[in-house]
Order: sequence, then structure tokens, then C-alpha cells
Amino acid sequence: MMDAVALAQGDCLECMKWLDDGSVDLTVTSPPYDNLRTYNGNNDQWGEHVWKAVIADLYRVTADGGVVVWNVYDKTKDGAKSGTSFRQALRFVECGFLLADTMIWEKTGTSMGSNRLYHSNFEFMFVFTKGKHRTFNPIRDRKNVVVGEQKVGGGGIQADGNSRAPAKTITSAPYGKRNNIWRIAPVQERKGHPAPFPLQLATDHILSWSNPGDTVLDPFLGSGTTGVAAVQTGRRFIGIEMDAGYFTIAKERIEAAERKDL
Repeated sequence: MMDAVALAQGDCLECMKWLDDGSVDLTVTSPPYDNLRTYNGNNDQWGEHVWKAVIADLYRVTADGGVVVWNVYDKTKDGAKSGTSFRQALRFVECGFLLADTMIWEKTGTSMGSNRLYHSNFEFMFVFTKGKHRTFNPIRDRKNVVVGEQKVGGGGIQADGNSRAPAKTITSAPYGKRNNIWRIAPVQERKGHPAPFPLQLATDHILSWSNPGDTVLDPFLGSGTTGVAAVQTGRRFIGIEMDAGYFTIAKERIEAAERKDL
């Protein structure tokens, strides 16, 4: 049995070779977005030739019924989006995944953008499944308009003159299942990384698509937020990061979470 946390510093395509087929229950990750950020000069090592191979290997390591959450966005150049996000989504499907949902991370506040376009204030969170996903623990924080017991249907006379069936009594809880647009504030404190995940975003996906004791993977570990969320929610975790500086930051944060210092 693997340790509760396993971290590797290196190329994810090389490191993932050591993972057994079907050994990962959930992947939550945010790969580089085109070249929108500078990752300590590592941008030249990212491109279609890399993400196609990563997606193929994610299919191999994902367990039947497992899930991949792929958080991405596109570069705008000369007034047009690159479309990389959609090409990646289609690649997942070509490799055998099902596109279960196209979720939206709506950022609070206003993002600056092109003067000739509306401000862009969201990112895609594609949810892919290997077959029918076996776990779904919906977060229920959407306040219902009507709460408590209420009668629905029934009463009156049908066209044939017969009485309608009696009304049914249902009970509505104070909060219902969240929709697929998540409004979460972006991280203000960068933690030494240009594009860190909000902890809530990683945590809520882990809670939604896995159970305690399951194995969570992040092949683009960055500053380690997915690992922190996995530790705090009682999951096993595998994290891979190519950049030595980011890896050190992630390792320190995850170890602090294990000590409950966060």
C-alpha cells in the first residue's frame, strides 16, 4: 500500500510511468494555459505534444468509474481565443473518457481584458469520467426559495370527469444541490507561484468526486493546493511537479497540512 502522500519532482510523463494502471480515483489539476503565465522559464516545454500524451496516460492510470477534473483557459490573441481548452476536451473523449460536465469557475471581482471584448471572468472546469462515475457527493449550499412541507399536484376534475389523484406532500430542505457554476474568489496571495488554485475549488471537487481513503492525483502540482486539500479531506495523494522551486513550496505546504499547521 502506498504512503498517504507521495510527491515526485520531475516530468509528469516520466513520473506517471511508475503509476499502476487504474490506480487513481480522481485527478484534480490545472495544466499550463497556453503561454498565459511564465513558469520560471519552463513554458517552452509545454505544448500539444505534451498535453496529448498526458491525457492518454491519465486514461491509463484512472480507475474504472474514476474522474478527471481539468481546469483550463485559453489565450486571446488578435481578438480570438486559441481554442486549446476545447481541443484538449476532445482529446480526452478520443482517448476514451466521457465528458460528464463542462463546469465554470466564475471568479469574483472583475478581470481586465481586451478593450474590444467583455471582461473575461471565468475558467473551464471539464469533468471527465472513465465510464460511469462511481462517486458523487453533491455539495448542497444553494438556498431553496421554498423550505419545509408543501403540497404539489392533485385536486380538481380531469377531462373525463374523474377526480384527480390527491396532492402529494414533499419536504424541501433549506439548501439544495449546487449548480455547475462555482463562484470562488481567486487567490490573492500567490505563494511563490503565478497561478495558484483556490483551496476551496480543489477541496470542493475532491469532496464531490471521491471518498475518504481514495487516491487523488495532481500531475501539475504547482504550489501544492490540491495536495493540501487532499490531506485535509482524508484522501491519499500523488503530486508531480517539474519545477524544483515550485516543488519545494508544494512539499512544505503539504507537510504543514499533514502536521495540521495550515
